[in-house]
Amino acid sequence: MRRLFLLFIFLLTVGSLSAQFTLGSRTPADKIANAIRLIEQLYVDTVNGDKLAEAAIVAMLRELDPHSSYASAKEAKAVNENFAGSFEGVGVQFNMVDDTLLVVQTIVKGPSEKAGIIAGDRIVSVDDQPIAGVKMSREDIMTRLRGKKGTVVRIGVVRRGVKEVLYFNVVRDKIPLYTIYARYMIAPGIGYIRIENFGENTYREFTDAVQLLQQQQGMQRLILDLQDNGGGVLTAATDIVNEFLNSGDLIVYTEGRKIKRQAYTARNHGRLREMPVVVLVNEFSASASEIIAGAIQDHDRGTIVGRRSFGKGLVQRIISFQDGSHIRLTMAHYYTPSGRCIQKPYTKGDAKSYALELDERLKHGELTNADSIHFPDSLRYYTLREHRPVYGGGGIMPDVFVPLDTTRYTKYHRQLAAKNLIIETTLRYIDDNRAKLKKQYTTFEEFRNNFNVPETLVDAIYKLGKEKDVIPKDDDERQRTTKALNIQLKALVARDLWDMNEYYIISNTENDIVQRALQVLKQ
Repeated sequence: MRRLFLLFIFLLTVGSLSAQFTLGSRTPADKIANAIRLIEQLYVDTVNGDKLAEAAIVAMLRELDPHSSYASAKEAKAVNENFAGSFEGVGVQFNMVDDTLLVVQTIVKGPSEKAGIIAGDRIVSVDDQPIAGVKMSREDIMTRLRGKKGTVVRIGVVRRGVKEVLYFNVVRDKIPLYTIYARYMIAPGIGYIRIENFGENTYREFTDAVQLLQQQQGMQRLILDLQDNGGGVLTAATDIVNEFLNSGDLIVYTEGRKIKRQAYTARNHGRLREMPVVVLVNEFSASASEIIAGAIQDHDRGTIVGRRSFGKGLVQRIISFQDGSHIRLTMAHYYTPSGRCIQKPYTKGDAKSYALELDERLKHGELTNADSIHFPDSLRYYTLREHRPVYGGGGIMPDVFVPLDTTRYTKYHRQLAAKNLIIETTLRYIDDNRAKLKKQYTTFEEFRNNFNVPETLVDAIYKLGKEKDVIPKDDDERQRTTKALNIQLKALVARDLWDMNEYYIISNTENDIVQRALQVLKQ
């Protein structure tokens, strides 16, 4: 009887509570707000309303397309800095070696260089707080080094050959973030420019690079490398395309359910409209990169070389909240000048399948054989001048297909890279030999022509791999890995002694897409 009585009391209490809170929700927004308010007021434990709201937003966006997303205030700040083309900090490029921050390079004329910090220095403290040997995350270290322009940070440094810790008072300043990683003459008369992503300063960087290559080095033809470029600021891409087209030529247009058609056209005759150009894309080229490739292709203005691009034809708008967080909401599709939307298919709420689509391309042979790629006739369009067939519905299909060489990078090589053994060992090698290398190779030309990767460096990587249970399956895999490693290691050493430009000068000698582009321009 006592148990029945207690059960009756329990049911009565629960029933009474539910009867007291019948919430009226006229709209979905009311329902969400009421749910959060109910949890905050009645839930058994203390909750964080902000986190609940964020979780609700993330869950809602997950039911939409794969590119609508939410960014916290901290994440949004990092995104904005990347697009803005600068941040405020001390101006060092660094890597973590043995749980210590190793300065790879200082920004030329930047705060750290002015204070006396040099490549090879190990930063061990920031404002007298240790950051070495304390398992501090890279993100936390960057937070301590960054700060408002004009503020002073005290940096403790351990320098090779100096016994005591050196201290520098560094005045933080604006540090530029460059989006063009390489611009050089790849062959007589042929310039090469690689754009890593599109930010607010990309167009200015591009015109500066073109001017340098034209006026100082006689560029007459151009390779524009957009491989692995995931996109960015739309206007940066349209401004660059403008340089290759005639005034009034359509570059791209956007249109959505609530967004009227907005066309982007060339504002004037481009300065490069007579220059032969080849645009490079691969399966990781997306968004703004595809806008450039699509416009060049649709106007028959140049040749697209590489592999089918990613296929992102959706346009997001950033809507910010007062706390600094923001939503990136898809509001329109974009269409190339011929009228095609190159967005690849997706199922709302199924981000996983969308993320694995490139793996499916590899399994189906689409990255290695152009004949494995099929487009429906319903998505056929025609270029505007030569009326060649092009297709929507799944990225930009290049005019010249370059298959992925699946034999170049062995499984052994990929495992070594995945465990960061290649970068880590190379950094140690450069750190130990920096002074010797700079003395021996006073110019990059000397380095490119005469430097050979020491066998001891390759052996050190293999030895470290063995300690981590990473071993080749046979001698053939080891030999093929060594061949690819030699180019990669030489490029990495060049990058740390000079810059990314020199890295690509070395690595492009073995890049099949770049080499095929050279053939196209020479023909």
